[in-house]
Amino acid sequence: MSQSDAIAANMVSNLGPLSAAFLTVKHEDIVNTMTIGWGSHGIFWNRPIFIVAVRTARYTNEILEKALEFTVTIPEDDALKEALALCGRVSGRDQDKITAAGLVTLPSKAIQTPIIAGTARQYECTVVYRQAMTDEALLSQEIKQRSYMPEHGPGHIFYYGEVLQAYRTNA
Repeated sequence: MSQSDAIAANMVSNLGPLSAAFLTVKHEDIVNTMTIGWGSHGIFWNRPIFIVAVRTARYTNEILEKALEFTVTIPEDDALKEALALCGRVSGRDQDKITAAGLVTLPSKAIQTPIIAGTARQYECTVVYRQAMTDEALLSQEIKQRSYMPEHGPGHIFYYGEVLQAYRTNA
């Protein structure tokens, strides 16, 4: 089994349902994390891929466009519940969310972007493709009304990250 096949098998068996996760990015000395509730995984181009959607107006998007790598930390218990809530409502432009939420970062195994410490599933990804949503995209009216009202800001960019490492950590 190739390393890519082993990562894919580990990724699929470990993902489980995604209710909320940390999407962390790093460029130069700037590290930022945000809460995501959308994510998907699968095999694209014979590679294990984790797809995240980031609104174009987000600070995370600004950093991700420069870094082209990210980590996803999916907590497996409630220990990081309050941190997830804070990181979902505060912008990293305004404050250091990692410090404010009491989070600890740890070095990744394969990329420069750190992971969030805790009992969690960890994914280290490098961007291999990105796709912006367009107004012309065929999207149901119900989804448009619920998720793309003016107060939510502009649409998303979908980042396809090749999973270089997938593993579990314990607090």
